[in-house]
Amino acid sequence: MIPLVVLWSLLGLLVLGLAGYRKLLMLRKEDELIHLGAGEEKRIPEQVALAQKLDTIDRWGKTLTVLTLAFGLLIAAVYLYGVWRESFQLR
Repeated sequence: MIPLVVLWSLLGLLVLGLAGYRKLLMLRKEDELIHLGAGEEKRIPEQVALAQKLDTIDRWGKTLTVLTLAFGLLIAAVYLYGVWRESFQLR
């Protein structure tokens, strides 16, 4: 069970790392503004690139969060099943 819990922990740390990285990118808060004024044309490609990067991070974050949750529930189910089987062997 220990290798499974270590793998589950690593998945959780990966999700937290993605959340932290997304938070760092959002410190700029450039995706909240739409640059349409004169002289701001050069910022539009940067904003589009940031939006695409955030979309990719969000997609991976959601996928890994669901995978981490499902894997954690599977580990818990296997553990509880093992405890349940041991309780019948002791009788």
